[in-house]
Amino acid sequence: MARLVIRNASADSGEIRALHSLIENAYRGESAKRGWTHEADLLGGQRTDTEALAGIIADPKQTLLMGETDGALVGCVLVADKGDRDGVRIGYLGMLTVQPDRQAGGLGKALLDAAEQHARSFGAEVMEMTVIKSRRELIEWYTRRGYSDTGREEPFPLDDPRFGLPKTRDLVFTVLAKRLI
Repeated sequence: MARLVIRNASADSGEIRALHSLIENAYRGESAKRGWTHEADLLGGQRTDTEALAGIIADPKQTLLMGETDGALVGCVLVADKGDRDGVRIGYLGMLTVQPDRQAGGLGKALLDAAEQHARSFGAEVMEMTVIKSRRELIEWYTRRGYSDTGREEPFPLDDPRFGLPKTRDLVFTVLAKRLI
């Protein structure tokens, strides 16, 4: 396998379009079904848009890490600094994406490791994320990497098409967390 290079995404419009295409193809539609981890059976519509990605990149509290092999974008992950909660610095992990035909080859784990290291660099002691509760395989994958179910749930934005068009109304997020120190 070619060496994975992980770097911060830039505000370059071509880079944002490439990230958008990667994320949409990995999460939605028939292209997503080539991989093992997608939301295509639960949601239609978009996963994100270029404006949201540009906003993430412009926000100093958020970082979008890109994974490239041989100069080609193969994955990305969002890391956000959520500040302190009860005296504990919280990092947030989101949008972990691997090109569908490259999944199950270690790229997701490498991106996850890079995201956790990035969160440690700004002092995060705990990394949290939200996962659609019915995505059992994905939750199990994170559990094998040290994440646990906090018992907290958050509502899914069912009526906001910016996050997709639900194929079922019983979507809810479960909150997973991992101690980083």
